[in-house]
Amino acid sequence: GGYASSVSATVDAYSTSLIRSTPTSLSLGRRILAATTVGSYALFGGGYASSVSATVDAYSTSLTRSTPTALSVARQSLAATTVGNYALFGGGGGSTASSGSSVVDAYNTSLTRSTPTALSSVQRKELAATTVGNYALFGGGGGSNADLSNVVDAYNTSLTRSTPTVLNRARWDLAATTVGDYALFGGGYYSLTVDAYNTSLTKSTPTELSRWMNNLAATTVGDYALFGGFSVVNAYDTSLTRSIPTELSVSRTYHAATTVGNYALFGGGSDALSTVDAYYLNNQVQVYPGTKYKLGSMTQEATSDSMQMITTTAPITGYIKIKDATIN
Repeated sequence: GGYASSVSATVDAYSTSLIRSTPTSLSLGRRILAATTVGSYALFGGGYASSVSATVDAYSTSLTRSTPTALSVARQSLAATTVGNYALFGGGGGSTASSGSSVVDAYNTSLTRSTPTALSSVQRKELAATTVGNYALFGGGGGSNADLSNVVDAYNTSLTRSTPTVLNRARWDLAATTVGDYALFGGGYYSLTVDAYNTSLTKSTPTELSRWMNNLAATTVGDYALFGGFSVVNAYDTSLTRSIPTELSVSRTYHAATTVGNYALFGGGSDALSTVDAYYLNNQVQVYPGTKYKLGSMTQEATSDSMQMITTTAPITGYIKIKDATIN
């Protein structure tokens, strides 16, 4: 989906080797939709075509498309995440700038739809969602610049709703992802703030983003949560320590992010970008002459006859036996 000179129905698929294919298009071209995965299906729901949409498209692991029951309420600028056996689509807006929705739709692994308790705050478009432990979290959003929300709603695997501590700052256009035992909500309209919720839904506040970002995107690869917007990427590890990787190849907002294999992908964005940036874990080990090693899927120990970099799978497993230079 997305928008260039008009709304798009195109779907691009990238394998774990970053080879691109183009499955069947969405049943309806639209922008400002949301996506998540449940069981053997990737789901794209809601959005805006010539009007707000309730359409949901499902893609199986063989990239075959089907069309489950539509959302109970048509809406755009919604958020999606998955908890247990349910994909959840929550919040969103209607056809007017100030309209907002509190509706949550749940799809199980058979793509049967149910409607759990609504979000606790009505004006919740341009919010963010992620999952930590046994909880799906929806945070932030708003109906307008003057009506921003700091509310967080949590749904457990039985779809029972609770309301943890609110975000440090009310905001919309934020992004969310999960690393280790923490769900992170970062950025938003003129915001540097990052809020972290652990598996018990206790909130903490890590180091702020290095610059404010709105309409950013977030995803996780290995032990790093990545927030990317404009040209900046910030990474948070499982201890919530921030680092700053290489910048995006082109400045972008209104883009999307996801992860496949060892790669975090940031694709598309404002000004109708087609560029995709991939971030991967440093899965190389330097070995010296005489070093014995057995890494990753190697079945036998090897001995290096030169100074070289060994590429293996991430995270790196195995061992290295360093040669003592004082012993021939």
